[in-house]
Amino acid sequence: MEFSPLSQTNFASLKLNPALIENLTSLEYREMTPIQAQSLPPILEGRDVIAQSKTGSGKTAAFGLGLLHGVDTKTFRVQSLVLCPTRELADQVAQEIRRLARTLPNIKVLTLCGGTAFGPQRGSLEHGAHIIVGTPGRVEEHLRKATLNLEQMKMLVLDEADRMLDMGFQAALDAILEYIPHTHQTLLFSATYPEQIQSIAKRIMTRPEHVQQDTTHDSSSILQHLYKIDNDKERLTALRLLLLKHRPQSAIVFCNTKLETQEVADALAETGFYVMALHGDMQQRERDQTMVQFSNKSVSILVATDVAARGLDIDNLDAVINYHIARDVEVHTHRIGRTGRAGSKGLACTLYAEKETHKIERLTNYLGEVMAIETLPAITLLQTPVYKPAMATLQIDGGKKQKVRAGDILGALTNDKTIDAQQVGKIQIFENTAYVAIKREVVKAALKKMTDEKLKGRSFRVRQL
Repeated sequence: MEFSPLSQTNFASLKLNPALIENLTSLEYREMTPIQAQSLPPILEGRDVIAQSKTGSGKTAAFGLGLLHGVDTKTFRVQSLVLCPTRELADQVAQEIRRLARTLPNIKVLTLCGGTAFGPQRGSLEHGAHIIVGTPGRVEEHLRKATLNLEQMKMLVLDEADRMLDMGFQAALDAILEYIPHTHQTLLFSATYPEQIQSIAKRIMTRPEHVQQDTTHDSSSILQHLYKIDNDKERLTALRLLLLKHRPQSAIVFCNTKLETQEVADALAETGFYVMALHGDMQQRERDQTMVQFSNKSVSILVATDVAARGLDIDNLDAVINYHIARDVEVHTHRIGRTGRAGSKGLACTLYAEKETHKIERLTNYLGEVMAIETLPAITLLQTPVYKPAMATLQIDGGKKQKVRAGDILGALTNDKTIDAQQVGKIQIFENTAYVAIKREVVKAALKKMTDEKLKGRSFRVRQL
């Protein structure tokens, strides 16, 4: 469908900096998503906004355009602060803001997150920045040590606010608010709107505009399947049967507790599945390695808690399986909304026991649709071999600090034509480490090649994860 330039969903209809409009056109951001269309006009008017929307709704561009529209590039002081619950989300947000800012001169976006050294961040702050994207704990530490100055800050963004509270950041948020100028614009983005969020909004926001994206999902793009089981032992068997039947290359299994998450991941691994767990007790390095392997298709199944999985930017998710029904109906819609994006078909399976029947009734009322109870695949399916993911991952002990680039890795792998560029997948570079996905059938050859080849004239340790 073609829209005229005056369409209310066209970015050109906004009173937005022309340089940003020009860049949006080059990025092929032509039409606003529903949450952008609702939130951007009041944001650009300078009003406080509460936006309730799920991951994948386009919320980052909504607040990113808002803060870039108002930035004064000539004043090299922190003018906007974006707080995110995790380093992964902060990195994604900072990357998107930089993309949106390509046509603005000399914009500096700096990330301040835990899990990385404090000293280099302090050095970067000494050189100034316009926009800070960070996690509450590390931002509060910089404020406490006076390495971060927010006296000229004009906009505060709380992204995934509900998850920040779930992760225990209330005290850090309260401390940060003490350093923020009284007069500023606040934007609060949250998938759900519990009482804690309402309390924060009343305390720090002035007559906020409340906008909400419809959280229901089109049944034509997400196929929901409901399976009744008798006990927890049968629950694990049911999960294995569904994975063997549908054979998703990329699936998230949602559990309600950290302990259950690890137990389910371990049980699947024992039966041969390529699976990893993601929960709040993991170290940052473990999280990084898990997300690298899942996002580059080296691991097919991610077993995760809702808190751990929120904010993850994962494309082309084939399936979501609810090992237990979420405690909150909004969380359920958030879970299933991670599949079936961008016009692709998505699969959502939910397991429940007799004692959880009331949750099914509540879910049915909320969604406004009846989900038929289906029969699990035949038990004989357990005799079939477990499927393997298409890719495998090599870890290289050299990264940004060693000046290793994606082009160096690709060149080393393909320079003698024994490995084709099409057999090389996602390449991710961290501070002191790099990861490259390789087609499983050539991973041994790739490992030998990377061990023998030099990058930047140096030999680096390489291993398969």
